[in-house]
Amino acid sequence: MSKIRALNDASVLDAPQVKPRVLSAAALARQKEYDRLRDLMGKLTDPSQVYEVVLESNEKPLTIRQRLLRVARESGKELVVRKYGKNFVVGLMTPERRSRRGRKPKGAA
Repeated sequence: MSKIRALNDASVLDAPQVKPRVLSAAALARQKEYDRLRDLMGKLTDPSQVYEVVLESNEKPLTIRQRLLRVARESGKELVVRKYGKNFVVGLMTPERRSRRGRKPKGAA
């Protein structure tokens, strides 16, 4: 059974008891990368601009590609990501860059 006791100081209810959130080293690295990707999206304003994303040895290409596309979606831009050797190149989507794979639209002959 729990114990209940009276306190003489009511100020303990007024002081905030929330500890500041401390991020791990991995979370700080992800946040830094996210900020760099957001800066990249800010620089992409013209379809003629193309940037190369060089992968490090410990990075998975699929993860980086998904992060690029997520940041682009959040910033309201449509992005094309293509393989370039072992790295990626990114640029704004244009009709010429759109993939033609898959089933044809219903109205097309």
